[in-house]
Amino acid sequence: MLTAIIDYESGNLHSAEKAFQRMARETGAGEVVVTSDADVVARADRLVLPGDGAFPACAAELRGHKGLYDAMVEAVEQKGCPFLGICVGMQLMATTGHEYEETPGLGWVAGDVVRITPADAALKVPHMGWNDLVIETEHPVFDGINSGDHVYFVHSYHFRVTNPTERLAHVDYGGPVTAVVGRDTMVGLQFHPEKSQAIGLRMIGNFLTWRP
Repeated sequence: MLTAIIDYESGNLHSAEKAFQRMARETGAGEVVVTSDADVVARADRLVLPGDGAFPACAAELRGHKGLYDAMVEAVEQKGCPFLGICVGMQLMATTGHEYEETPGLGWVAGDVVRITPADAALKVPHMGWNDLVIETEHPVFDGINSGDHVYFVHSYHFRVTNPTERLAHVDYGGPVTAVVGRDTMVGLQFHPEKSQAIGLRMIGNFLTWRP
């Protein structure tokens, strides 16, 4: 089994690589590699798309690596390869991003990425730090995870889904802020599992052993 963490120059992937490699060893899930090679992405059994920074820049970088982008889209859309998006990698699953300018996403989960607007003016944006998950829909990625478990966020925009059933979990930050989305063989995490200690590692392990 091969899990490919897609490197499209979206940021430092070292901590994510180490966390996924650790959990692959613990769960017997095979090899984890960070790669910008389209051929490796095409033959991988699972794909992980991280992302740090602004939605338009990440979208442009991803589409700018045309062979890599095409291999990822084919693997997910045509082969049903299990896919995990993290942070902006999760936001790119949306129909459209609205950070700075309107930017098309992958369109895998219908919805828009919009600025967080807490009802409580005392709450600052970006949303940074630990927050408690509220699980809305059971999913294998939540095996051993409960509402109230906390994970680590750093973001100013969140995913407003069109279909409420595709928002699997949220957190309360002056109103609901999307934390997890998913459908079919795809799942996305707004928070950073590699920075979320035991809960994040458990979710990484759950993804690596998920058989959709």
